[in-house]
Parts: sequence; C-alpha cells; structure tokens
Amino acid sequence: MPSELYRCVYYSRNLIAGGPARIAEEIESILGAARRNNPRLSITGALLFNRGLFAQVLEGPCPSVESLFEKILRDERHGDIQVLAFGSAPGRLFSNWSMAFLGRSREDENLFGHIGRQTGFSAERIAGDRLLEIVRNLAYEEEARAA
Repeated sequence: MPSELYRCVYYSRNLIAGGPARIAEEIESILGAARRNNPRLSITGALLFNRGLFAQVLEGPCPSVESLFEKILRDERHGDIQVLAFGSAPGRLFSNWSMAFLGRSREDENLFGHIGRQTGFSAERIAGDRLLEIVRNLAYEEEARAA
C-alpha cells in the first residue's frame, strides 16, 4: 500500500555568501541534488528564490518529506526556517516536477522582484496555504511560458 501523501510548505532566509554568481552556483547545486534524488524518494515540488528568501513546497510520502526536510534544516545555506504548513495532502500539485524552480530568467526576476507588492508576500505574516497558492500559480505560469 502506498504511503499517504504529505506536503511541507516552508520559507527560509538565504545565507549563501557571495555575489550573484556564487548564489546562482549554489542554487544550481540545490536543484541538481533535488532533481537527482527526489524521483527516487517520490518527492515532487517547487522552489522559489526571491530577494534573499527561499520558499519551497515538498510533496511525497511522509517519511521521505520528513527526511528531506531534516537535511534542509542542517543545510547552512538556509537560515530562519519557518514551516508554514505540514500535513497530509489530497493530491499532488507539482506532479510534473521533481523540483520546479522559479526565478531563473530575467522575466522571472522582474516578476518575482515585485511579488511582495503583487501578492502580499511577507515572510513574517504569510500563511502556508497562501504561499502554496503563490508557488503553485507561478509554477504553472512558468510551465505555460516554457511550452
């Protein structure tokens, strides 16, 4: 019997030292590891990087999500990690992505640079369901632009 699907929604502060090139290199490292390891763990999700913040949604069997999140907690690139939602989920919202990434292109930078004003995103006061909605909508918009 398959494990029940769980979803974790969190944000963290970027602690990657260095300039834009170093940050881009580390984000590529994060994405590479996620895209290699997540399919084996039955994890899907999306990562948003915006002005010093990471926002991420992880979906998968509870043991896999918990194990991955424990690694994130120990990852020195993340600070002030705040879990906004963790619990069972009725279905996957990111089934097409081992790890979608939002924020790579110049168009994304322009879009995500204004996300706070457009969506009300404030790391200090956003609710898990609202962050999930923002990340999901942006991932679908990104997929449509790439098609």
